[in-house]
Amino acid sequence: MGKVTGFLEHKRQDEAYEVPAERIKNYKEFTIALKTEKLQEQGARCMDCGIPFCHSGCPLGNLIPDFNDKVYRGKWKEAAEILHSTNNFPEFTGRLCPAPCEEACVLGINEDPVSIENIEKNIVETAFAEGWIVAKPPKVRTEKSVAVIGSGPAGLAAAQQLNRAGHTVTVFERDGKVGGLLRYGIPDFKMEKQVIDRRVEVLEKEGITFKTNAHVGVNVKANQLKEDFDAILLCGGATVRRSIPIDGADAKGVHQAMDFLKQNNQYVDGLLNFDEIISAKDKKVIVIGGGDTGSDCIGTSNRHGATSVTNFEILSKPTIGRPAHQPWPYWPMKLKETSSHQEGVERFFSISTKKFISDANGNLTGLKTVEVEWIFKEGERPQLKEIPNTEKHWDCDLVLLALGFTGAEKTLAEAFELEMDFRSNIKATTKNYATNQSGIFTAGDMRRGQSLIVWAISEGRQAAHHVDAYLMGKSSLPLKDDSDLPRV
Repeated sequence: MGKVTGFLEHKRQDEAYEVPAERIKNYKEFTIALKTEKLQEQGARCMDCGIPFCHSGCPLGNLIPDFNDKVYRGKWKEAAEILHSTNNFPEFTGRLCPAPCEEACVLGINEDPVSIENIEKNIVETAFAEGWIVAKPPKVRTEKSVAVIGSGPAGLAAAQQLNRAGHTVTVFERDGKVGGLLRYGIPDFKMEKQVIDRRVEVLEKEGITFKTNAHVGVNVKANQLKEDFDAILLCGGATVRRSIPIDGADAKGVHQAMDFLKQNNQYVDGLLNFDEIISAKDKKVIVIGGGDTGSDCIGTSNRHGATSVTNFEILSKPTIGRPAHQPWPYWPMKLKETSSHQEGVERFFSISTKKFISDANGNLTGLKTVEVEWIFKEGERPQLKEIPNTEKHWDCDLVLLALGFTGAEKTLAEAFELEMDFRSNIKATTKNYATNQSGIFTAGDMRRGQSLIVWAISEGRQAAHHVDAYLMGKSSLPLKDDSDLPRV
């Protein structure tokens, strides 16, 4: 490393945020970037640690010490080339990834880890600003064609890799615009959609064709795709939302979080009016689910002008620091406070919703909860136990269910006659991502279940290698051994 003592001389410094009172007035990103010299100091904190465990923490295998060193030396173009060698879309991961690489950082054993994610974002933003990211169409085309179904991060990564191999690639997206949950799940205040648009423009110039409003198995026939393409790669995600099977769940005012978030993104994009979407304005909102989707609902509700926002989580409150049973370099389940939490919310842990209450017209007026505790016995699954005499009534006008996803929708599986596994994902081999039907592959959340954006990109890249090998007998597309990577 260029600055061997950098980690001793500089403390971790993250980018700042606009104050909550100002940023909730709009849906724009609100981070305040560090100055270049400060970013170079952050790159200098990357240690000469011998074995960079950040490599194993990152599902993509990003060459983190290498691009950190280039940033420290002010060689931003070289840093961008190194970063893009393993990650097709660092502008996405640099904003949205929970950074398992940082939890595996050697410096993080007894100090704040290197700010890898922020450095990553600034590398790619500098590259776009300087015009270094340009279309690079393949010099030679094969006579093979591939259909990629789904334009989320897995589909986009696979499409770019397969296009680089020279194949003619067409991406089918059932929504009106490209991006999957990046477009219609992630709020604009976390990632403005021009970030997607500028990258898609590059992909189009490289020769990839995008077909939107193309719902395979509905208005696009599966058999026609099998006739038209030499291989098909399914990257449709794990989009079946988990419900809550309790009394009153059909009340007017109980909504799935992804419906709420998608409609709001369409409103921000000018596709819907505010009176056409699920609105939190002047309402007492309760968000059930303490993950990132729940956090996104909190931030969006505050921007709508909710009267109050409350968040329920059925799990126990995590520790602030790393739990003793999750030592470095493993991913720790610790208390997370997001920017949305800072904007205003009251959080409750170890609480379970028992019943939704509605008026004579079916409108939600409240809900009932009970406190719970988790019983752990060695060799057995944790048991949930209700605590007697802890029932409580809560007034609310809007409930948002942010309970995660249970697997892939059956539309594609049925259309292509594919097997599904016990977790409701499309069944595919771990060796080459192939389904039970010859020439049809799957990747991303549709194959592995709900996971991180960085895993989706990794899956897309891996699957592209195997599709290319199926078509050509061998492949020069990069392939990593992910057998020892943590399944975050």
